[in-house]
Amino acid sequence: MEAVLWYVLTGTRGGPNRVRILRAIDDRPRNANQLAEHLDLDYTTVRHHLDVLRDHDVVERTGDGYGTVYYPTEGTQRHWDLVEEIADGLPV
Repeated sequence: MEAVLWYVLTGTRGGPNRVRILRAIDDRPRNANQLAEHLDLDYTTVRHHLDVLRDHDVVERTGDGYGTVYYPTEGTQRHWDLVEEIADGLPV
């Protein structure tokens, strides 16, 4: 999981937005539209990042369609200190 977190949060320019998404859903599980509004990001951008995070088992979802809610996986929760460490080193 550590290598996965380093990759998805630092391996591309999308890392800072992925950290913002992770922090938002750690605070409260949300759907893609709620995330887009909360983070002031384009909906399709949020969906792309959620897909990447899901593909790497960093987040999971519950529900279907528009009401699908995302939250960090148990593995991500266990490594939350690393998420914060990585976030602290990312450009703002």
